[in-house]
Parts: sequence; structure tokens; C-alpha cells
Amino acid sequence: MAEQKTVEFIVVRQDGPDGNSYEEKFVLPYRPNMNVISALMEIRRNPVNKEGKETTPINWDMNCLEEVCGACSMVINGKPRQSCTALVDKLEQPIKLEPMRTFPVVRDLQVDRSRMFDSLKKVKAWIPIDGTYDLGPGPRMPEKKRQWAYELSKCMTCGVCLEACPNVNSKSDFIGPAPLSQVRLFNAHPTGEMNKSERLEAIMGDGGLANCGNSQNCVQSCPKGIPLTTSIAALNRDTTVQMFRNFFGSDQG
Repeated sequence: MAEQKTVEFIVVRQDGPDGNSYEEKFVLPYRPNMNVISALMEIRRNPVNKEGKETTPINWDMNCLEEVCGACSMVINGKPRQSCTALVDKLEQPIKLEPMRTFPVVRDLQVDRSRMFDSLKKVKAWIPIDGTYDLGPGPRMPEKKRQWAYELSKCMTCGVCLEACPNVNSKSDFIGPAPLSQVRLFNAHPTGEMNKSERLEAIMGDGGLANCGNSQNCVQSCPKGIPLTTSIAALNRDTTVQMFRNFFGSDQG
């Protein structure tokens, strides 16, 4: 009788925010079309490690399972990516799973991405059109502009670009590529443009655009292929114009 094919995982675990990390190995029966999420679900159903000892279920975040929500980001074989689209057949074994270290670890592979969401608040990454009455149809965007703006809107706040960026770490307050790209997106919107100067001012201060080292790791790792470095280059130009307006005074904001 042929020996059943198996898949081995090395999971870097941590029992709590202040705990020490340690590795635990798991061996699962191979199934065609397995992804990392389905393997983690299998371990959760039967939390027994490679030594045959019962252990605690692994903690991780997930939601849509379609690479849309961005919740299931983790470091897989040394590369930050989405675990829902990480197919076992395309990964070198043993498959090592680690939490993203740019963010505080909550437990095991689950991290607290508040740093990124707080940065989106800082740059006012929204269109201020809330009201108690119908505002009517919004202004139309030229099709050419809408097409590239749509590319920027694909951001799912997964945090992979922040994990890949060497300038985003515990010793830096750099907000990272994703919030910067969202500044360009909302400044390009005909209504969002009303707050353009406020967003530019936000990224001209500490932790903003000047902290980018142009390593370009972000654009290489983005699962949605968002042109992050193009946005950063465009914002460098916009902030320079804003700086001159601030210095000389302008009624255009």
C-alpha cells in the first residue's frame, strides 16, 4: 500500500502579546488544491502536533477567503502575503508560518493592525459627504482618471506593504506606503479634493513622506499590484507645491 503524502508546517507561535515566540511543527495529510487557510482549519479541528501531543488551536485572522478583506496576512516561507491564496502545491516544504512583525502580535499568527488604521485616520482617508439630506449625484470623473484611481482603490489594508517596508518598524513612526497611496486616491476625487491640503499637511510632518527610503519593497510585495511607488512620487511633487503655497501664501489651499 502506497504511503500517504503529507504536508509539514512549522508555525511560529506566541501565547500572548508579552509571551515569547516558539516553533511548533504539524504534519497533515495532503489534499489537492490545499491552501494555507485550509491547513490551519484542519489543525484547528484536530490540534495535535508532529510529536502526537495535543496542543492549543492556532490563532489567526481571516474573513473573505477571496483575497479581498486583507485579514489573513502572515509571513509564509519568509514572504508576507495572503494565506488564502497561498497554495500548498506552490510552496516549498516545510512551510513556515510566522506573524507579521511590523505589528504587535496578539497571539500566534494574529496581529493588531491598529497602526495602519490610525494612519488612515491621520490622513483623513475618506470623502466627507455625510449628511442628513440627499446631496444628489456627485461630480463625474474623467474615464482616464477613474481607471487609475480604481487601481489605487484596490487596497484592502492587508499590511503586507508595511511588513515588507524596512522603514516601517517599532523604532519609526513612518505611516507606510498604503496610507500614502490613499492620500493620492482621495485627493484625486472631485469631492475629496476639498480636503487635499489637509491630507498633504498630514504627510509633510513626522512619520510622513520624508521617512520613505524608496526601497520599492512595497510595490513588489503588494498582492493587488497597486503602483505604490508611483503614488509616492506623485505625492512628493504635490507636497512640494503645497510647501511653496504655505510659504508664499495662496487662496487655493
